[in-house]
Parts: sequence; C-alpha cells; structure tokens
Amino acid sequence: MSQAANDKPPPSFEAALAELESIVQGMETGKLSLEESLAAYQRGAALLKHCQGALAAAEQKIQVLEAGQLQDLPRSEN
Repeated sequence: MSQAANDKPPPSFEAALAELESIVQGMETGKLSLEESLAAYQRGAALLKHCQGALAAAEQKIQVLEAGQLQDLPRSEN
C-alpha cells in the first residue's frame, strides 16, 4: 500500500469499514513485516477515526430529526 493511498480518505463509510476489516485480517495472519504492520496500524487508525467521525455526524443528523421534526404517521383505518 503506497503512502499516497494511505493519505486518501475512503469514498464512503462502507468502503472505510471494508478496508479496516481487510487490514485487521491481514494483521491477524502474522505474516506482515514490522514495517508493514506499522503502516497497516497507522492506516487502520486513520480509517477508524474516519468511521467514528461519520457515525458521529450521522448521529447528530438523527438527533436533529428527532428534536421535533419527526411526527407519528396517522394510522389508516382498515
């Protein structure tokens, strides 16, 4: 994995999560060199931060929606 690829944010939360899972699987094999492990750890930490930020932003949007804009739907009579 090149340094330029490490600096580039993933296109979506799902892509970041998939890449993070791939990194974890690669590290769990124990076949990475020390340098590769450190680079993978660094990329994983950046992806984790990205995912946490995306989740926090989504949570804020949900809280805004729940703060008065959401209303119960009228029940239809059958």
